[in-house]
Amino acid sequence: MTQALSKPEQLVSVKDYLEGEQLSELRHEYIGGRIYAMAGASDDHNRMVRNIYNALNQLLRSKRCEPIMQDMKLRIPSGQAFYYPDVLVARDQADNAKYFRERPTVVFEVSSPETALTDQREKWYAYALVESLKLYVLVCPDKRELTVLRRGKPGPWLPEVLQGGDSVLKLPEIQVEIPLARIYERTAASRLKG
Repeated sequence: MTQALSKPEQLVSVKDYLEGEQLSELRHEYIGGRIYAMAGASDDHNRMVRNIYNALNQLLRSKRCEPIMQDMKLRIPSGQAFYYPDVLVARDQADNAKYFRERPTVVFEVSSPETALTDQREKWYAYALVESLKLYVLVCPDKRELTVLRRGKPGPWLPEVLQGGDSVLKLPEIQVEIPLARIYERTAASRLKG
C-alpha cells in the first residue's frame, strides 16, 4: 500500500503576484513566493489611516513629498516581498512604478491586536532594508500612543514613544508636525483621558 504524499506548496512568481493583484478584489501581501490575504480593518483603523493621510496631504501640498495610502504596495529591495503600508510618504519622483513604491521616506502602520507582532518585527525588519526609509511610525489603535522608529546617522534605529492628546508627532525629515489629537480624531481612543 502506498501512502499519498502531500504536494509541496507551489510558490508564486513576482510577475504572477503583481498581475494577480490587479485582478483581485482582495489585497495580498507577498513574501518569498507566498501570498497572504489581508484582513479587513476596523472603522477606527480606517479613521486613523484617513486622518494621517489627510494631515500629510494638507501639510505636504506645496512640497516634493507625496503621501499615499493603503492601496500602494512597498517593494522590499530583495524584490521577494511586497507589503501594503497604511500610509507611506514618497519623496523620490523617479520612484513612480504604477502599483508599488521602492524608496519611501516615511511609513505608517496602524497596528491591531492581530497585526502588532508582524508590524513590530517582520515588517520593521523588512522596511529597515529600504535605504531611503528614515521613519517608521507604529500607531497604537487602543490609546493615544505611537512609536517613531528613526534611522540613526549612522547606527541603529532610535525609538521614541509619544503618548497623550497633547503630544505632537514631529517629522523634521519631511518638515511636518501632526498633533496626536488629529491622528486619533473621531476614534474611541480620542475619548480616553490623557
